[in-house]
Amino acid sequence: MSVPVLDKAGPLLARYDVLISDVWGVVHDGLWALPPACELLARYREKGGAVVLLSNAPGPSEQVAGVLDKKRVPRDAWDRLVTSGDVTRALIAESHHRKVFHIGWQSDRTVFDGADVELVGEEEADLVVATELFDYRTETPEQYRPLLERFAARGVPFVCGNPDLVVHVGHDLLPCAGSLAMIYEELGGSVAWAGKPYRPAYDLALEAARTARGGHPVDPAKVLVIGDAVRTDLAGARLMGFDSLFIAGGIHRDETIRDGAVDRAGLEQVLGGLPVQPVAAMVALV
Repeated sequence: MSVPVLDKAGPLLARYDVLISDVWGVVHDGLWALPPACELLARYREKGGAVVLLSNAPGPSEQVAGVLDKKRVPRDAWDRLVTSGDVTRALIAESHHRKVFHIGWQSDRTVFDGADVELVGEEEADLVVATELFDYRTETPEQYRPLLERFAARGVPFVCGNPDLVVHVGHDLLPCAGSLAMIYEELGGSVAWAGKPYRPAYDLALEAARTARGGHPVDPAKVLVIGDAVRTDLAGARLMGFDSLFIAGGIHRDETIRDGAVDRAGLEQVLGGLPVQPVAAMVALV
């Protein structure tokens, strides 16, 4: 195995000026904060490093910051927060479409605050924005296929406000809006992905890092991406030319963790074939 497995991340993190960290699966588990990760990020900031949390959460950053507070993620663990909701707002603002059909929770509709759009029914819509499933605990993405087929047949563009396919909520693995977007592309529909691993999300994260560093430029060689998802976190780091740290105990834990430790065969299977490997892997950020 060419990727080293670490017990402690401190010496690795000391090589970087900026951390762009995933949130769900790294900083909290969907229910509560993960204290060792939060303590490490706070120490890193005390030593002069900048921490940008980059989340595929579909809500705008100000709303998600409140969610992190409720999950007991301390504010001293991060400098700036960028979310898919922020990117979604930007994509909607750039669009000429104004009649939106929303797929997702009622609480996600804060992403439309201040936007010149009207939320309408299926027949009127000229844009679909998906932030979540309506109820990801009881529904499956395939249940949405007939609805998506009708939109695709009309050529309605689709904004995916959370590119994640699945997410852990405690011990449960539940579907996200990215799973709907994959079906829509399969049907020939046009999808704009608002979040990782796509460049607009990282451009916002870099701007946030520059702000956190008092306007000083950010050297790409001094940026480390931390995340638990091969498809989003590691792919985004590769796209941007950043180093990455893979948290094996996140969404891939069923494949990579055995008896509380990283299983090297499972890790090889998950990371095998990637054109660029992470600089290291670990069970959890400590």
